[in-house]
Amino acid sequence: MYYLIKKTLEECSLKDCLTLDGQYVAILNTSEWENEKDSFDLGIDMDLNLNEIHNTKVEVNIDSLTGTFLIPNREDMSGDGFRFAFALDEKGIVFIDDSDTVQCIVGKIKSSRQWQLPCLERFVYDFLEQIVHTDMQMMEKAETELDEIEKEILEGVDKAPLKHLTEIRGDIRKLRIHYEQLIDLSQELEENENDFFKEENLRYFHMFTNRMARLHDIAASLRDYTVQLGDLYQSQIDLKQNHIMTILTVVTAIFMPLTLIVGWYGMNFKYMPELNSPLGYPIVIAISIAIVVVCLIIFKKKNWL
Repeated sequence: MYYLIKKTLEECSLKDCLTLDGQYVAILNTSEWENEKDSFDLGIDMDLNLNEIHNTKVEVNIDSLTGTFLIPNREDMSGDGFRFAFALDEKGIVFIDDSDTVQCIVGKIKSSRQWQLPCLERFVYDFLEQIVHTDMQMMEKAETELDEIEKEILEGVDKAPLKHLTEIRGDIRKLRIHYEQLIDLSQELEENENDFFKEENLRYFHMFTNRMARLHDIAASLRDYTVQLGDLYQSQIDLKQNHIMTILTVVTAIFMPLTLIVGWYGMNFKYMPELNSPLGYPIVIAISIAIVVVCLIIFKKKNWL
């Protein structure tokens, strides 16, 4: 697919991109790029393997800028994400994508954007914005879910969804890394080393850099929140274990004197006076009950129960 950057994106042919006035957007798959790359006169020979893309970055060449995108799938953050490459100069930008990821993003821009001052810089800005346009809602949803997890931890560690907490932490970590890479890419574009962009239009990249910085800060804050929830869960576990140990200690403390009595009177020496007394058995029972009651009163005063 080929587009001219006018008031909106206008579909055109390869010949129109290369001959008509104005900047263009081209979307090619790998085989189309191999067949037509010489037509764009970008002065590069990109050896592409889209499956080997591992990050989002941009590189400055003599006559062009080239780079790759690895975009996490917002619907399935544990998946592989979307991979594609690009090359641009002052005349336009070429995307190399074997999926429909770029076409979907460009389609949304085409149907929703009208520009008073159309230019390549504004298109790139809108393209980058489309990549992250739902992320603030994702952050708000994640924060709400973390608040719910915190309540569940405080209500009882047995109810705490630790697996979901771990998944959120992993998703936030991926987004934070993605934002760092987008910040680097945007700053490299704003540097404008090859003078492909007009000076007054560099503000678009500056705006995007600032937005990514804010999202990165939010992601870092949420990740810290997940760590704090993990610590809270562990502290609740420790409190529960301490409570159990306290109960066991109290039970042990109560039964120790009773065990002593049982052992003492279980010896059955011939001249133990209580053995022949009709009140011996009731007295031992009374003493045992008194010991239990006294222990409970003492433990209650010390807030051990």
